[in-house]
Amino acid sequence: MAIREVVKHPAKVLTEKCSEVTEINEDIITLLDDLYDTMIEHDGVGIAAPQINVPYRVAIVELGEERAILEMINPTVLETSGAEVDIEGCLSFPNLFGEVERPTYVKIEACDREGRVYELEAGGFDARAILHEIDHLDGILFDSKLIRVVTEEELAQMYSEEE
Repeated sequence: MAIREVVKHPAKVLTEKCSEVTEINEDIITLLDDLYDTMIEHDGVGIAAPQINVPYRVAIVELGEERAILEMINPTVLETSGAEVDIEGCLSFPNLFGEVERPTYVKIEACDREGRVYELEAGGFDARAILHEIDHLDGILFDSKLIRVVTEEELAQMYSEEE
């Protein structure tokens, strides 16, 4: 397990479609562990393999209040519905935050670290985070979906109003 360097935009690996994982082996298990360590170190809620310069369809997301870790290997989106605009940021775009419209519900299929296929349904912020990370695996970056950039001052004001 290790903390890896987060690749920053405009690195080419961030805009390329990632390769499917054909075998879940020790390298993939180590990748999942490194993604977790890197995400925690950088205070993220999700991270995808290309963000640490590994072009495979592997990502993780923290879900819910209990911050359970969802590991996704070769995830595919089966269904989405609804739409909501909310603020997003990205570890590969330091200090860039903005409004992005995403579905409010997602159903995915993916594999876990044991190779078991699972389906998962998520809503709200969890759906947003899952879709953000799956976009990374398809070479789609959140800046391409920005409706409006949000300044650091606006963010600070929003957070102070929530308290």
